Amino acid sequence: MNRQKNLVSFIRISISLVSISLALSGCKIYSFKDVSIPPQVKTIRVGFVENRARYVDPQLSPQLTDQFKQKINNQTKLTQVLSDNADYDVTAYVSEYNVSTAGVSSQAASIDRLTVTIHLALKNRLSDQKLGTPDFETDISRNFDFPATQSVSDAEASLTPQIVSQMTDDMFNRLFSNW
Repeated sequence: MNRQKNLVSFIRISISLVSISLALSGCKIYSFKDVSIPPQVKTIRVGFVENRARYVDPQLSPQLTDQFKQKINNQTKLTQVLSDNADYDVTAYVSEYNVSTAGVSSQAASIDRLTVTIHLALKNRLSDQKLGTPDFETDISRNFDFPATQSVSDAEASLTPQIVSQMTDDMFNRLFSNW
């Protein structure tokens, strides 16, 4: 009788483990590991992300540049160089940094929106342009909402980390994930 209980327990545990294994193997977690860089591409030069917008947040450019370079270091095998003969030459600048009203309540602004646009350009310097990402220029834009009761400088203090993180991800993905 005791042996039968042990066998039933063993079968239940085995079925449970198999069920959990199957359930977990069916779960796919979305990731940005779809970085496709041919092995011939070995070096990259990333210029300073200059702020050319009418309104300049002095914290944005250096933080964008640093985080973008760190992301490339951490998620690719590319070597960053300062010379003009890098396989990939990446330039970017903030072209738009504007605040507008996004929501109105009781005839007054309730939500303001900060729109940030970055112009991103890639020059592929490999002799065979068929290797890697071809040359391109594009604009990447995101909106960041904040309460209209908050000043722009107060909003920047809380939004800048989010802006830097999301814009860095967008630039990286555009360069290496072909989205």
